[in-house]
Amino acid sequence: MVAGGDPRIDSSVIVGYPTSRNAAGELVLGQDPHLRSGTVVYVGSRIGARFETGHNVVIREDCRIGDDVSVWSNSVIDYGCAIGDRVKIHANCYIAQFTEIGDDAFLAPGVTIANDLYPGQAASAAVMCGPSIGAGAQIGVNVTILPFVRIGAGCLIGAGSVVSRDIPEGCVAFGNPARVRGEVQRLPAIGARIDSVTGSIRRYRWAMPGANGSEEQG
Repeated sequence: MVAGGDPRIDSSVIVGYPTSRNAAGELVLGQDPHLRSGTVVYVGSRIGARFETGHNVVIREDCRIGDDVSVWSNSVIDYGCAIGDRVKIHANCYIAQFTEIGDDAFLAPGVTIANDLYPGQAASAAVMCGPSIGAGAQIGVNVTILPFVRIGAGCLIGAGSVVSRDIPEGCVAFGNPARVRGEVQRLPAIGARIDSVTGSIRRYRWAMPGANGSEEQG
């Protein structure tokens, strides 16, 4: 294990947890990690600089994780995954074995990834494969992504979707099953979709029909 710089590792963190599998070598942890309480990092992974976790995160063996990656509370990255630089994985996510996530991708809370086409069948277990999520893709809350799927770079996947087929790069897709509904570059500006709200911690609401963006009165 290598943890140079200024590591911040809470007392209840376990770094280098043993595995019954044949992990590929020692755990290598880059400089300046910040690992919060309840985090467990298995042996045999290579993790880049400035890795940060929330509470109760599990990182299994044989993973390759880039620099400036954050994994928030109660999320699990199973073994054999490849995750690029500056990836953000929010709370309560499950990343199945053999998943690939490109640089700058974002996974919102509750994203679940599958890798077994016919669970319980030996032939399916022999070819387990998670999805490939392209660089800069944005995956919405509670999205489920099924095995073998490829989500292209820069995609936006709407909340609650089930992604069962490939999504070309730069596309907006949502639904069950998720279908392409448009292009990210053609999305309306955020300012055109919301109005300001006063006197509430919410700050904003959906724009009312015919609203001009002015603050709510009263």
